[in-house]
Amino acid sequence: MCGIIGCVGRGDDTLDTLVHGLSKLEYRGYDSAGIALAGNGSIQIRKRAGELDRLEEALGSENDLSGTIGIGHTRWSTHGPPTDENAHPHADCTGSIAVVHNGIIENYQSLRDELEADGHEFESDTDTEVVPHLVEAELDAGASPDEAFRAAIDRLEGSFAIACVLDDSGSVFVARNDSPLVLGLGEEETYLASDVPAFREFTDQVVYLSDGEFAELWADGWRVTDASGDRIEKSIETISWDPEDTGKSGYDHFMLKEIHEQPRALRQCLRGRVNELEGDVTVPELDDLELERVHLVAAGTSYHAAVYGSQLLCAAGIPAQAHYAHEYAISPPPLENATVVGVSQSGETADTLAATREARRLGAETLALTNTVGSTMARECDKAFYIRSGPEIGVAATKTFAGQQTALNLLAEAATPGLGDRDLVSALRDLPGNVQEILDESDAEAVAEAYLDADAYFFIGRGLNFPVALEGALKMKEISYEHAEGFAAGELKHGPLALVTSKTPVLATVTGDGEFARKTIGNVKEVEARDAPVVAVTDRRSDVARYADHVLDVPGTHPRVAAILANVQLQLVSYHTAAKLGRSIDKPRNLAKSVTVE
Repeated sequence: MCGIIGCVGRGDDTLDTLVHGLSKLEYRGYDSAGIALAGNGSIQIRKRAGELDRLEEALGSENDLSGTIGIGHTRWSTHGPPTDENAHPHADCTGSIAVVHNGIIENYQSLRDELEADGHEFESDTDTEVVPHLVEAELDAGASPDEAFRAAIDRLEGSFAIACVLDDSGSVFVARNDSPLVLGLGEEETYLASDVPAFREFTDQVVYLSDGEFAELWADGWRVTDASGDRIEKSIETISWDPEDTGKSGYDHFMLKEIHEQPRALRQCLRGRVNELEGDVTVPELDDLELERVHLVAAGTSYHAAVYGSQLLCAAGIPAQAHYAHEYAISPPPLENATVVGVSQSGETADTLAATREARRLGAETLALTNTVGSTMARECDKAFYIRSGPEIGVAATKTFAGQQTALNLLAEAATPGLGDRDLVSALRDLPGNVQEILDESDAEAVAEAYLDADAYFFIGRGLNFPVALEGALKMKEISYEHAEGFAAGELKHGPLALVTSKTPVLATVTGDGEFARKTIGNVKEVEARDAPVVAVTDRRSDVARYADHVLDVPGTHPRVAAILANVQLQLVSYHTAAKLGRSIDKPRNLAKSVTVE
């Protein structure tokens, strides 16, 4: 959840490099931010509660900060409230060791009790602060910096990505366990970060660390070792996307930019995988994948994509079920002949990683469906299938949800060779253009304006439109802070209808003219009879528009693709609602993009 940045070899630009990296990592947490500079015989730490601009204001008033080695951190709080004292980096009693950390140290309280009994004094409520004190104790016992760092890490239980600097070491020490860390390799400098955007402006050469690995970084080199100190040979990978991809490109918010990037993202997902002449789908990554039964494990937005995917696979004759990853990891169902598909934008979601790891432990085949090349899930699973959406910075997922929906269509088709649906292939080909049509013509802003005083928002749908309703409600909650719920339309009369009033607009997704559409129209009539305003998201193949107060149109297309298009309209409604309410759209309160703690 937190963001870590570090660099060696930037000279007088070290501080600016750290602040730049933190600005690219704020999506991982924005409760506080801080930096530590070393390399001149002392460590200087500056940190502030609140968003990064508060730290920048504090730094702007100082002229005596210098250092050629540095680490930085942007925090999503787990232990202790967001205060200056709880912000990272944390130091030891002498102020000669500084540490930043992402994750949760589960045994921190017993370690803290032990250290306090030995005379160590603590200044924060965090679990992280035990680490510099453990390093200090080892140094006092005669250990070298490397030995002291390793000994401290050996005492920890839980998940962590940790970076440590000492006032006189000349390097950065790093360790990873269940939290992401990547190294960036420049010509005369070396970087580390929780995610590549932190240093992508300076290099496209990266090394991904795996669990249990340590690294030491110098200006002109780096070394990765195991827990015993033995060197590990690591492959260097090249990042294909440009630094500009992580900018706003003139949009007011990353979220709006990423909504508008969906046509391009979907073209990238489909490129080379859809053969319209043959009327089939070819996904080389999925060669030799035989699906008898499928368990899709995910959380948040990715869970809604998993629900959508499970319906596609069931319709193709493959028994499939979506599971919340955090539940699955603790109590998985029988796995006989099942392939477990982890759905995660980042490939680092702690709950989903726990589920796929448990599945592997029990002998199941695993597939990672993710956006992030080189992610932990992609490396650990038997196969990886990339959605190719490009970097997504906004905390609320948009283009990656559409990418997941599209990739799951490809998975369902690839899993049933010889049964290809030519109409679906044509619809997938037209999907990017259809999304662009919605972006060009949507009336979502007017709908948002009409219901700004709503008490709550209800989203309903049936079949493939049910997970769209769930996702629409989640988007509204995440960025507007307004109460919103998504329901299978048939569930309204089993309780939720009691909440329906003239101040609770119901956004009903109705596509096609089949039984799902007819029955959802019945539900629309039920809420209309109770004075609830209705917003219909529809392709107008049914007559739902006649019962609606507002209509958001989607182009006519294949039923499976219509659900992808409907979601775009709901994204826009949530975005404009949040914008008109003045919410912090890209950094919603209490949330972070990549949930790397359980």
